[in-house]
Amino acid sequence: MTSSTTMNDDPGPIRACTISRDVQNFDLLIEDMESILGEAWGDLGFEDAQAFLNQPDAGSLEFVAMAIDEIDEADLAQLTGIITTAKARNIKVILIAEDVTPASLHQLLRTGADEFVPYPLPESELEAAVMRLRAPAPAAMTAAAAPAGADAGVKLHGGGDGVLIAVQGLAGGCGATTLAVNLAWELATVSKDKPPRVCLIDLGLQFGAVATYLDLPRRDSVLELLSDIESMDGDSFGQALVSFEDKLQVFTAPADILPLDMLGSEDVAKLLDVAREHFDYVVVDMPQTLVQWSETVLNAAQVYFAMVELDMRSAQNALRLKRALQSEELPFEKLRFLLNHAPKFTDLQGKSRVKRMAESLGISIDVQLPDGGRVVGQACDHGMPLASHSAKNPLRKEIAKLAASLHRIGQSDAEAA
Repeated sequence: MTSSTTMNDDPGPIRACTISRDVQNFDLLIEDMESILGEAWGDLGFEDAQAFLNQPDAGSLEFVAMAIDEIDEADLAQLTGIITTAKARNIKVILIAEDVTPASLHQLLRTGADEFVPYPLPESELEAAVMRLRAPAPAAMTAAAAPAGADAGVKLHGGGDGVLIAVQGLAGGCGATTLAVNLAWELATVSKDKPPRVCLIDLGLQFGAVATYLDLPRRDSVLELLSDIESMDGDSFGQALVSFEDKLQVFTAPADILPLDMLGSEDVAKLLDVAREHFDYVVVDMPQTLVQWSETVLNAAQVYFAMVELDMRSAQNALRLKRALQSEELPFEKLRFLLNHAPKFTDLQGKSRVKRMAESLGISIDVQLPDGGRVVGQACDHGMPLASHSAKNPLRKEIAKLAASLHRIGQSDAEAA
């Protein structure tokens, strides 16, 4: 053990330990541990952890907080060994990771880590994880009920007339799924008094990533429902939904890659109708490819966001989409263009480029979203909305403003009706 566990003269029991290559690299962790436990915690290096966890003194530990970064991925076998030893002693494990690949996180969580918290630590997130660990009875009850809950799905009630919001990227990697996920979450949490019912549907049947961005399982019932949409009703639709933090209901992409023409226009129309009947807002993450039922979603949507970036590929694709829709006499005017990675307020040259791009394409860029930086990718890898991972991120703030604006319009329309 390092000095922080042995320097205390008071022989009071150590209730928790951090385990890291160097805890000084995780200064926020030190602050949170002191806030939660006072001086009743210690620090272990990776080499010392295995030996200490096998000693009788380790029996007093409530949990260990293993803090790792990308450098530690080379010692994945050692890390999994520590987690296995802790679990054998019935010691809870909180995994704290910074810039670690999803594959490594997945392996460590499968080994038995009880909680995962990204680093830098979101405010109060470590304390919330500790509180969950300290509630063994509810946790055990939840675990025991998990299979039944998975079979039962989400209980729905009708009476809705949901606003349909579609999001489509016009170029690969332009951030459409990130927008769809975070917009759905912001809508689900837009009001504390009377939060709206929100459903997020991933129609990327081949490479949809909504489940990944929210760390949700892909249910077999999704494929079953898509294979027999004719007999779908509210109950079977609820079976296929996965709940995210009991606030957002998600219809994920299926686990296997499916052909995009597996669904017809009537199938998609029925899927959207059932969703709108049970929810106040339905956010649809569209595939980048245009298919037969893209027209169905376009006609049904109250808002259809088209995400672009300030580059030539986005400009060319926007022009091609405009020509395609107008040649088929489809409502191109329904599209609302959003610019991701927009230039900063002081970047006058960049703003001039945005203006020229809009004028040359004959479109209006209604919303400009700022560059959220590396934090956005980290939030996606960690399976968390930006509001939970980095609430003060400029991209998150702009998406929250967009959600609030949409909700105000929806409330006004409902009152007028």
